[in-house]
Amino acid sequence: MNIKELLLNGKAFLALLNDFAIEAKNVIIQDEDLLFSGANQNSPVLKETVCIEGKNEDGIFNFFGTLHFNLLEKLAVFEMQGYEKVAPKV
Repeated sequence: MNIKELLLNGKAFLALLNDFAIEAKNVIIQDEDLLFSGANQNSPVLKETVCIEGKNEDGIFNFFGTLHFNLLEKLAVFEMQGYEKVAPKV
């Protein structure tokens, strides 16, 4: 399962990327593989705090928030609580 692809299916996540001038190819969900380690068949809904990194010409943006993911419906929503900007390395 690729969470990034599922997030890109939603208009809200695309709007977030557009607001920061970040292309989808420059997005990384940190520790994505570990997110599914706590998932099980009894609970198809996953709710985890995540950091999503996006890069553009101005630098790196780390978006912090909660990922809501439904394993059965294959739906993902990112609820942003904040972000930080890291200046590009010169």
